[in-house]
Amino acid sequence: MKKVAKRLQNLNSKVEKGKVYDLDTATSLVKSLASAKFDETVEVAIRLGVDPRHADQMIRGAVVLPHGTGKKVRVAVFAKGIKADEAKNAGADIVGDDDLVQSIKDGNIDFDMVIATPDMMAMVGKVGKILGPKGLMPNPKTGTVTMDIAKAVSNAKSGQVNFRVDKKGNIHAPLGKASFEQSKIKDNLLELIKNINRLKPASAKGKYIRRTCISLTMSPSVEIDSQELMDIK
Repeated sequence: MKKVAKRLQNLNSKVEKGKVYDLDTATSLVKSLASAKFDETVEVAIRLGVDPRHADQMIRGAVVLPHGTGKKVRVAVFAKGIKADEAKNAGADIVGDDDLVQSIKDGNIDFDMVIATPDMMAMVGKVGKILGPKGLMPNPKTGTVTMDIAKAVSNAKSGQVNFRVDKKGNIHAPLGKASFEQSKIKDNLLELIKNINRLKPASAKGKYIRRTCISLTMSPSVEIDSQELMDIK
């Protein structure tokens, strides 16, 4: 416990309490906080000035990070016939219809993303109560309900991140690994922020991006200047 406390104390000393950092400094600083025996995930938490209770302020989307997430993504696809073949050829890990529904009901959730053709959504609905709470339900807004199965699988394998605000207006998303170069972490964050800024609803009042912090799996958070992020187009 003493070693853990000393490690945390050392990490906290590197982040100035209450300070808001510019983008370059923040992404460099977060890399310097790596202290675990594994390759920690770089994560971002963004507080938006929206009210998700209003449908037009439910920010939701998907972005393919230019440098991926550093994580191997397992993809499950609901499809039949030619579309099932397309999914397999594109590299999907699991492809099925009724059998996939039964497998999920049996508790086999060994995948990170679910994609479906529109005609299969009634079938997907049978396991909606299982997939929904896990954030795995396919949705047209994230490109996971589509006839272009090959592209959707390719995007998922290339580092697509699906994001949505929670009940309090927060978005959480991975940006890569601590082993990534600082420039790659920055590029991934920029791509995510560009997409979030494009989705700003006209009805949102006040400051859109209110607070943004990045951190590693086992590190303190580093706050980034939100105004700098709102200026990114």
